[in-house]
Amino acid sequence: MKTVLLTLLSAAALAIAGGAAFVYSGVFSVAATDPHWGLTYWVMEKARIRSIQTRAAGLVAPAGYDDPAKINGAVGHFSEHCATCHGAPGTKPGDIAEGMYPQPPNLTNAAARYTPGELFWILKNGIKMSAMPSMASDGDELLWNTVAFLQKLPGMTDEQYNDLWMASQAQGGMAGMDHGKMTMPMDHGSMNMGTSPAPAAGVPPGQPR
Repeated sequence: MKTVLLTLLSAAALAIAGGAAFVYSGVFSVAATDPHWGLTYWVMEKARIRSIQTRAAGLVAPAGYDDPAKINGAVGHFSEHCATCHGAPGTKPGDIAEGMYPQPPNLTNAAARYTPGELFWILKNGIKMSAMPSMASDGDELLWNTVAFLQKLPGMTDEQYNDLWMASQAQGGMAGMDHGKMTMPMDHGSMNMGTSPAPAAGVPPGQPR
């Protein structure tokens, strides 16, 4: 038994020393232009999914979160904060998203991959090492409404998205936000720093004009 324990301790010590040597060697590339090794990506993907499932367990959508009137407000939130990286019906992700690794996923089928509770948890808490920020400051009600919007994305046409966005603007943009401080997202075709040109009339931010 003593020999077995010493062998295990020695193996653990060698593993730790090897790991430390690997980290300090600088061999591992952190460049966004250099994809993860297959094993690295698999481990991170599994860890992300299980972490979300564990922490979102028991989260239940409140009654009325999918009220059509409230979803209209969530469309404004989505177009302001999500479409730039994830795209939307008829809208490609902005230029900045193309340089990210991992690439921000298309959210068309997000509702098929995650439960409503899991989608809410992701929006509220963000995801480490993915550029997905926490949106907790937007408030739980608006985030649940955004979840309801994501559930309607599959099969949504460009025209339907445009109509929802127009209805959102008619209601004053993003529900629950200080509309006096709202700004339109950057036009990634021009990438003008410090300016936020408004979209053409009747066209959601980022939509082809």
